[in-house]
Amino acid sequence: MGPVGVAAVRDGGAALPHGFWAAVRVWLEKPQVANRRLCGAAIEAEGTLPLGEGGEASPPLAGLWGGGGREGRAASAGAAELGRLWREVRGQLPAGHGGLPPPLTPWGGPGGRAELRAVLRTLLPRGRPVGPPASPTKELAVQDVYNGTVTFLPLEENSEGKYQIKKCNIYQIQLTHIKDEEWSVSIVAPFPEDWFSDGIAYPKLAWLGSDLLSKLAKWSVEQKPSDFKSTLSLISVAKYSKVYQDLKEKYKEMVKVWPEVTDPEKFVYEDVAIATYLLILWEEERKEKGLTKKQSFVDLGCGNGLLVHILNNEGHSGRGIDVRRRRIWDMYGPETHLEESTIMPGDTHLFPDTDWLIGNHSDELTPWIPVIAARSSYSCCYFVLPCCFFDFHGKYSRRQSKKTQYREYLDFVAQVGFVCGFHVEEDCLRIPSTKRVCLIGKNRTYPPTECALIDKQITQYINNRQTCGMVTSDRRVGFNHKDHSGVCKEGGSELPENETDTAGRIWMPGFQPREKVEQIRNCASLPRDFVDDVVLDVANLLLNATPQKSCSNMHGGNTDTWNQGESLSLKEVAEHLNKETLKRLKSEYGGLQTLLKNNHQVFEVLNGRVHIRDWRKEKPSRKTKPEVKRRLSAEAFKTRLCWFFIHHPDGCSLPSESCPYAHGTEELRQSQIIKKKKHIQ
Repeated sequence: MGPVGVAAVRDGGAALPHGFWAAVRVWLEKPQVANRRLCGAAIEAEGTLPLGEGGEASPPLAGLWGGGGREGRAASAGAAELGRLWREVRGQLPAGHGGLPPPLTPWGGPGGRAELRAVLRTLLPRGRPVGPPASPTKELAVQDVYNGTVTFLPLEENSEGKYQIKKCNIYQIQLTHIKDEEWSVSIVAPFPEDWFSDGIAYPKLAWLGSDLLSKLAKWSVEQKPSDFKSTLSLISVAKYSKVYQDLKEKYKEMVKVWPEVTDPEKFVYEDVAIATYLLILWEEERKEKGLTKKQSFVDLGCGNGLLVHILNNEGHSGRGIDVRRRRIWDMYGPETHLEESTIMPGDTHLFPDTDWLIGNHSDELTPWIPVIAARSSYSCCYFVLPCCFFDFHGKYSRRQSKKTQYREYLDFVAQVGFVCGFHVEEDCLRIPSTKRVCLIGKNRTYPPTECALIDKQITQYINNRQTCGMVTSDRRVGFNHKDHSGVCKEGGSELPENETDTAGRIWMPGFQPREKVEQIRNCASLPRDFVDDVVLDVANLLLNATPQKSCSNMHGGNTDTWNQGESLSLKEVAEHLNKETLKRLKSEYGGLQTLLKNNHQVFEVLNGRVHIRDWRKEKPSRKTKPEVKRRLSAEAFKTRLCWFFIHHPDGCSLPSESCPYAHGTEELRQSQIIKKKKHIQ
């Protein structure tokens, strides 16, 4: 018996002990951030417990124990049930040592009294279990504020429906103040020799003593508030876990038949996750509003249409609209409704009979979706997942340097929702993307009789975004539709009455929708002769720059000197190119840098500086590459001519047998790689 692990903690910012309880709360509510085999935890009940035999549990206190999310708030109603459970399991613990087996720190303060707070949680596995489904893993976490401990009591339900403590997996997290700024966080298990690891809810004890302990120690003194909410804060994590696994199993075959050039696993599972979220959100909305019919929807800028396909299959009537048709659309069948059409924000694109508008990475349409929803009908709601940063009239321009660009843009889109009269809610999805925050408008802040006032307010706000250089935006202050402080006064004025009338007009004549034919602007469409000339010019510039770098190379016992050239900044390289070449490159995304990186056989671009690539310094990566990439590398071997063999004054730095490129046409092999043709749609 003894500690599973101990971590020393230095608290220079007076974060402890509050930081410790905040860290424990993370482990209670969001165990998936430490244990990747879990999807999360459902908080069933929480409250304050008596240390003695009698008494009922009372609702949880705030303060040290922390706030609690959606399920934590709902759990306070289960205080009576928690009291019943406490009495049921209390008798299974030893009478001595404060009710806990040694070497755990016993419960109890001065005079044998203590304030105990408890949380009953169910751990949710990430994947679908193999074999018959196991019973849910439940734990009762008991916090002793006075002694700085939280004890986890695993529970098993017997055939009579009563809970018993699974004593072999009891563990305790302890905070100890040593002196001054020195503290320690430790994990103790009374029966380590009997510990049962299922590999999911209960990893090995070594994991608790290393991985979990190090995270708890870090979180305890980390005073870095997040700009974003916890994931899935508006829906049930338990329900999400089940529905996601069901949909993932149902639509996993899409990965195998994906015809687009995009990554199938990312896009399929991302859309499955978004669909899961919407299905649960809509189910809860039906319960709140007493609805029986499933909500209808329109996905604006639907892209590959998979989200529409899933929602249609799950019983929701709706359609997707996008400016470009995708190849995968033909695979869905007639039950999936997709339209190829350009959306211009205006009266011709209103959806009065639609319950929800969706903007999933909808780019230039993103800020318009709350406006379209507000003007479609009083009951129309919206869901947007912003990605690229667009204003009403073009690219979004930053206005606040104290925020990240992403946070500032989210605040702008949220403010659009406030101006449109929505109570805007924010949540964070669990998707494989860095842009995971969604904004939801499903309730209005005004009565139906004020629709005309709100419509006029929207028009003024949109026009002021064009004419005013500064519009304030703060997500912490809600927008009051009766107070126009959120609309810039300078440079924008009240519009004439005839211009606020939205009948039969485009809301912003200068709006630029996406082009129907996608322009490839990554230098891949530039003529080969032009690219070759630029590569040769830049290479000669680096080789002739002074002082020259020479590298020794051993070939057959002779020492040769191979000119590696000099490194120059991208700016210095650009200054040596003629104006016509630069003008042509500027029309491509990334310009000169993209062209040089595309020609990685010749160049290496690091930290904004361009170097001639020395292939002798390339580290062999066969062991670290996945099997598929190793196979592709082998198939591509000697299928292209070596640029250095042809153009470098010293030839190639590698002997022919070591160079992946062909030294002369006689070495060329026919490529065995069947490349996907990238169709322009």
